Amino acid sequence: MLPPVKKEYGQHFLADSNILSVIDRLAELSPDDIVLEIGPGEGVLTRYLADRVALVHGVEIDRDLEPHLRDIDNVVVHFGDALELDLPAEATKLVANLPYNVATPIVVESLDELPNIRLWCVMVQREVADRFFASPGTKAYGAVSVLVQLVCERTGFHPVSRTVFRPRPNVDSALVAFRRVGLPEDYARVKKIVTAAFAHRRKTLPNSLELAGAASRVAAADALAAIGRDANVRAEALAPPEFVALAKALQ
Repeated sequence: MLPPVKKEYGQHFLADSNILSVIDRLAELSPDDIVLEIGPGEGVLTRYLADRVALVHGVEIDRDLEPHLRDIDNVVVHFGDALELDLPAEATKLVANLPYNVATPIVVESLDELPNIRLWCVMVQREVADRFFASPGTKAYGAVSVLVQLVCERTGFHPVSRTVFRPRPNVDSALVAFRRVGLPEDYARVKKIVTAAFAHRRKTLPNSLELAGAASRVAAADALAAIGRDANVRAEALAPPEFVALAKALQ
């Protein structure tokens, strides 16, 4: 019997196993991988992963799905909110059909909170996938773009039909894969500056930083001048490495 879908959890279960081979390729699965899967749902991807890797840690918020996830070899299921649990630090890859409502914060927090993850392969809304590697100056470019690009490089992208899900979503989806290349020095401070810079997108960067409590307008303008930028610039104009330089100039 299929479990009911709970909209409050952003559930869209995988219903077409043909997409699994694409996930396998983009995730570069190998027998020594320890995979973190957020939102295993009915366990379609979970079982596929469990047959191919050393261990799968599944994190599921919906207790009603326990019968579908029980007694799968090579799988440890953690029930709870992935944004509140202490996620397994041993995970080397994050491979998941991420629930729509938590996809972005899960990816952002995993960049520094789970330093052993070296590769991500996630199914997300198409607009979220585009946002991860958007270019400066585009509408899609934002704080998540900067943070992901400071830590990772994209290794794969695959549009996904709405028909692979149950229920069928009203938005397009995509698989996006990216590999860790390194964490910038003083990343926590850089992250704070990036988040503050985009907190008020329509404001100039000094105004946004001051409104967010990250720096005064004067200090921000001086720091921008130090990296060769005008005080009237907005956050979306800066490339990811410029935010590292800006954070350093603001010290």
